[in-house]
Amino acid sequence: MTLQLAIILIMLAASVVMFVVNRPRMDAVALLMLVLMPFTGVVTMNEVLAGFADSSIILIGALFVIGEGLVRTGVARRLGDWLDAKGGDSEMRLVVLLMASVGALGSLMSSTAVVAMFIPVVLRIAQNRRIPPGQLMMPLSVAALISGMLTLVATAPNMVVDAELIRQGAEGFRFFSFAPFGVPVLALGILYMLAARRLLRADAAAADTSGGRPTLRDWIERYHLAGREQRVRVLARSPLVGIGFGQLKTLPRGISLLAIERGGARAAEMLRPTPETRFAAGDVLLMDVRVSEAEAAALRSNYGLEAIPFGGHNDYLSDRTQQLGMVEVILPSESPLIGQTIRQARVRSEFRTTVIGLRQGNKVITDDLAERQLKLGDTLLLTGFWSDIRALRDDWDDLVVLNMPADFDEVLPAASKAPFALGTLGLVVVLMVTGILPNVQAALIGCLLMGLFGCVDFNSAYGSISWKTLILIIGMLPFSLALQRTGGVDLAANAVINAVGAASPRIVLATLFVVTAGLGLFISNTATAVLMAPVGLAVAKDLGLSPYPFAMVIALAASTAFMTPISSPVNTLVVGPGRYVFADFVKIGVPFSIVVAFVCVLLVPLWLPFRP
Repeated sequence: MTLQLAIILIMLAASVVMFVVNRPRMDAVALLMLVLMPFTGVVTMNEVLAGFADSSIILIGALFVIGEGLVRTGVARRLGDWLDAKGGDSEMRLVVLLMASVGALGSLMSSTAVVAMFIPVVLRIAQNRRIPPGQLMMPLSVAALISGMLTLVATAPNMVVDAELIRQGAEGFRFFSFAPFGVPVLALGILYMLAARRLLRADAAAADTSGGRPTLRDWIERYHLAGREQRVRVLARSPLVGIGFGQLKTLPRGISLLAIERGGARAAEMLRPTPETRFAAGDVLLMDVRVSEAEAAALRSNYGLEAIPFGGHNDYLSDRTQQLGMVEVILPSESPLIGQTIRQARVRSEFRTTVIGLRQGNKVITDDLAERQLKLGDTLLLTGFWSDIRALRDDWDDLVVLNMPADFDEVLPAASKAPFALGTLGLVVVLMVTGILPNVQAALIGCLLMGLFGCVDFNSAYGSISWKTLILIIGMLPFSLALQRTGGVDLAANAVINAVGAASPRIVLATLFVVTAGLGLFISNTATAVLMAPVGLAVAKDLGLSPYPFAMVIALAASTAFMTPISSPVNTLVVGPGRYVFADFVKIGVPFSIVVAFVCVLLVPLWLPFRP
């Protein structure tokens, strides 16, 4: 062993120790090694910085942006709503659909991004079904990790191993090269989790993701709003057709028009009622009604309106929360609204919102709202479009925002752009699968289209990229080059060959799988792939065998990160919402990792022969 190799190994060991204790954070460790590596004389500064121009790094960053486009347009949320509906009353069916959907979506984008998207979806499903979130969070993380075994671009370790193949002069993997192994593993994972999830604690309560803020449901109960929403359709014979909202002298007492929905069910447009808004036949009027049913029926008869039955929801505007919301505001001492009635305050014309509730101290007032005189410290519950509610936060003179609901965080910034996001994703996948363009070029085209169509903006695009992940990979890449130049890779390869070289190639594959998965217990799966990919290829070269089964096993083993919460960001993300402890990952992950190892060692040589 040379002095340079000893220094590199000491640096590597120090990195692993710092990764394990998480002091400092992983990307800081990577940057530290990036700075120190040129002092060894093994690699130059230019070679150390070459990782920033590596195509796999650009590809990973681009996939984060494409994933953000799917988040902002609500593609993932719609999938979650579909899951909840299709799951029916069967918890087992829900788990199957959840894992299959996460696996499919995770095969096309970052598995970390998929988990981040699905956590609020799963929490909402768990809350609706009154089941512990921990029963669903572990299946979510397992499926997301397995999704990394389905396609080339599904996870960073796959692209790291593929890049190492290309660097050593071999042809890289195809887009679906991983699918013959990932699909059986996903099927086994679903079956395994149907049984194993019962080993998890069933008494874990849901984590409070609202930060103590009220929800729309809280306000519906507090202000007694349930039952007050009515929807009516404007008939062709209605006297309202063709006239503007401003031409109505006044709506009957106790009736407030909140919004107008125009167009078909698939392309409905939500309109804000303004004096210039003209009613049209077929318009659906969303109204707050504080009168008796007899009076409401008379109103419908006089104005040529048809009542629309509700589609199974009971909460106030609960199926329109992407467009319409609520906010609590308080009257400050200098507010000119003090002393006026709500009708005189003209809240709709001044703030483009509607008063639907009033609280004076702890007393909630629901009767005769429009004629109530406003006092210092009164709390008003307003409803309106989220854009108007957001604007209220800038007005500190007349009204002060007291509470923004937790639901505000779930409002999709570009919900109407979902078809464009799906089309862009489809185009990127086609370009990658057919090989018409390099993967990184296809992904960059996808990023540009996401921006062009308004699915993402610059701030959200830059904010979506996990720079910590990219810096970690870039900082660890020089170790691969340094270990090759100092003989470290050959040393590790010889150690494997000396230990099991005389055995069958499958035993060698199994050994590499165990070493890779074992290393992943202590450091991230991406760093594991960076370190083990050159070792696996060196073993294949020394044995005179094809590099592909060895590279594939390294990539699959790197994704077998089920055993600890620190093995992958995917696991770390679900620890809090699922209320897991370290032992939960051990008792679920270790047995399944053994199953995955057996399947991979059995199947990989069948699809990727040892001798080409």
